[in-house]
Amino acid sequence: MRVVRILVPDENRSDVQKVLEDEGVDHLLVAQDEDTDRSLVEFPIPAEGVDYALEQLRDAGVDDEYVVVLGAETVESTHYDELEQRFVEKQEEGDAIASEEIRSKAVGMTPNARTYHAMTLLSALVATVGLLLDSPAIVVGSMVIAPQVGSAMTASVGAVVGDRDLLVSGMKSQAYGLGFAIVAAAAFGLFLKSAAFVPPTLNVGTVNQIASRISPGFLSITVGLCAGAAGAFGLATAVPVSLVGVMIAAALIPAAAATGIGLAWGYPIVAVGAFVLLVANALAVNVAALGTFAYLGYRPDGGLRELLSGDVVVTALMVGMLVSLGVLGALTAQHVAVENTVNEEVGDVLETEQYEDLGLVSVRVGFSPAASITGEQSVTVVVSRPADVPYPDLGGDLQDAVQDHTSVPLSVTVEYVEQVESDRPAVAPQPRVDRAEPVDSSGVIRARERRPGTRLTRTAKHGCGVCVPRIRGSPSSSPVSPS
Repeated sequence: MRVVRILVPDENRSDVQKVLEDEGVDHLLVAQDEDTDRSLVEFPIPAEGVDYALEQLRDAGVDDEYVVVLGAETVESTHYDELEQRFVEKQEEGDAIASEEIRSKAVGMTPNARTYHAMTLLSALVATVGLLLDSPAIVVGSMVIAPQVGSAMTASVGAVVGDRDLLVSGMKSQAYGLGFAIVAAAAFGLFLKSAAFVPPTLNVGTVNQIASRISPGFLSITVGLCAGAAGAFGLATAVPVSLVGVMIAAALIPAAAATGIGLAWGYPIVAVGAFVLLVANALAVNVAALGTFAYLGYRPDGGLRELLSGDVVVTALMVGMLVSLGVLGALTAQHVAVENTVNEEVGDVLETEQYEDLGLVSVRVGFSPAASITGEQSVTVVVSRPADVPYPDLGGDLQDAVQDHTSVPLSVTVEYVEQVESDRPAVAPQPRVDRAEPVDSSGVIRARERRPGTRLTRTAKHGCGVCVPRIRGSPSSSPVSPS
């Protein structure tokens, strides 16, 4: 629920009162002193009806000289319940809030520059650690502290409310923040590599958390689209947006950290693939947010033409965004087509009788935009096989199968995960019986005799996983006296 305060000229006061009475809005009119020709009108209304009420008042001749929208905890008035039924329960105007309020919320979500860059630095460092340790939990932690939701939503809100300054500020904040995250991850990666905290010879492209973020596939882009749409819905309605920030960071921060890691280790495939995914997700977040705001009815008063006219910076940003969207869209479409073909052909090969004992674990197709011109595109196939059973022809068969159906030169690598099954029969677990403590004739429990320094350890037999007890220690000549 909201309380709206608006300054009304005296010549429009009767028109404003008539509009509010016709709409069933209880209001308060406060006359100013004799030196002014303005009156202050205050009225409560559900958040979903603010935009509609302001539009009606503007049609009555009220300008935006002084308009304040406040939050209210409780409202007791004659017709407020009817307004709730009209705007909330029946959703006459939908559940979107006013354009002025959505702008204020977007600005309030953006921290000051020092806080923004500090939190971006910390989230990039945590994401770098999580990727190198292959720890999903740490990567999720980096998303929680990332501040990217404010800048991502600010640009989209600026576009839909016709605020050029807000649009430019949001776009710049996104570019600076993500660029800063890449530089921070690269510098931290170089430090870890040079100090040998992480093996310098580590092939970062084989780490699962990094490998999953070096190609802009359809599933990865879907994350960015859903994040942008969820952010717009959360910002434009009464839904809290705290958790939406984690979703937006999930599409951006890990990819930025993976780009920095690729630069630090000198792996261009990792760096380029992760950077393309980062840019694609950033564009997806903004495009999805714009589309969602448009679906909810938010549009600039003069349309996009008025927003773009007369401002070279805004026009350049929008044109650059459209060009980048087209180029990345074409590259992503090509990569997705190659991925689909590789997945189909790998599945067909493994379904043959020769490889019926193999199980497909995963297929990774490296991203290389210029593979058809400059070199090969890598494909890694991970399969599980019975222990000590060789398949010397599998790599060649997969290479021939995928190459016959793609125009891009491919290099296929096969990784095996061996399956080992125990040949021992299953034995039902025996119930545990604890040995009773010795009791003397008086009913007092006596302590067992132990030797100082003796301890009980369990050592696993190599390869079988069965533990057996073994006693070791230094015996003593004097036993422990009973207590």
